[in-house]
Amino acid sequence: MAVKKQSFAEPAVADYEAIAQSASFRGLIQEKKAFIIPATVFFFVFYFSLPVLTAYSKALNAPAVGPISWAWLFAFAQFVMTWALCILYSKRAAKFDEIVEQVKQEAKEGGNA
Repeated sequence: MAVKKQSFAEPAVADYEAIAQSASFRGLIQEKKAFIIPATVFFFVFYFSLPVLTAYSKALNAPAVGPISWAWLFAFAQFVMTWALCILYSKRAAKFDEIVEQVKQEAKEGGNA
């Protein structure tokens, strides 16, 4: 009994340079930068302001609610801010995924628009 070799079709090789030069891919990169850079700057400023303010200022030592100082509220707000940024990015990533699908479709069709 002879064994047949199974032949697999060659996978389509994408022209990554053409994809990188396409308008839709560049639009994806622009949109991601427009979201990620300001969000990252905001995160770092918000995150590092707590240790800086507590080390070099007495602004956060004042009581806010009863015996709880502003420093404790600020620290708790950092957890809230982290979750909010994660949720915001997750929702924005859905838009990024739509653009990625558009880029992939254009690459399949051979268009570099």
